[in-house]
Amino acid sequence: MGLEIVVDRDKCEGLGMCEAMASDYFEVREDDDGEESVHVIDPHPPEADRGHVHAATQACPVLALSLRG
Repeated sequence: MGLEIVVDRDKCEGLGMCEAMASDYFEVREDDDGEESVHVIDPHPPEADRGHVHAATQACPVLALSLRG
């Protein structure tokens, strides 16, 4: 199965640190309720991007992101 980016929607505040660090994987968007939250562009990054994606998930100030695999 490989790597998987996981978002805890209850924690996400749409602050955009992940997008700033890895815009090829994360995008902050307005949801149906008018709140900003992260959208994962590609939830299964290749192993070669593990370090890049891991750094972006660790940058989340509200710990809404994790990387499985």
